[in-house]
Amino acid sequence: MQTEKYISRILWYQGFGFLVIIALTWLIKYFDLLGYFGSEDADSILWRESILETTLVILVAIPALVLTKRLVSRLHYLEGLLRVCAWCKRLEDNDEWVPLEEYFQHNFHMQTSHGMCLTCAENMKGQIRNRN
Repeated sequence: MQTEKYISRILWYQGFGFLVIIALTWLIKYFDLLGYFGSEDADSILWRESILETTLVILVAIPALVLTKRLVSRLHYLEGLLRVCAWCKRLEDNDEWVPLEEYFQHNFHMQTSHGMCLTCAENMKGQIRNRN
């Protein structure tokens, strides 16, 4: 859920940036129109040019927003992976390898308890039977 909010915020900032570009384009055309031209022909030419520029900015903005969403989603997915040591089963937390119990205590404020899953219990029973 936090990731979706973060992605949404980035996309809003990027979309706002494109809207600012469009607004500045229109303002520049508007003030050029008032300062340099007084005829109706110039009016229609400048507004058509503004519409064309706006369309081009939108055509650039759409793929940029889509690609940004994909890249940020992928980044959050990769950052969300936990690295686990294949030998001792410790977890990497801020460039430090900590036991699983300590990781849960520190990051989730949870106490842990130990037990045995059914598969391990069956394996243990089998080892005990083989010893006897």
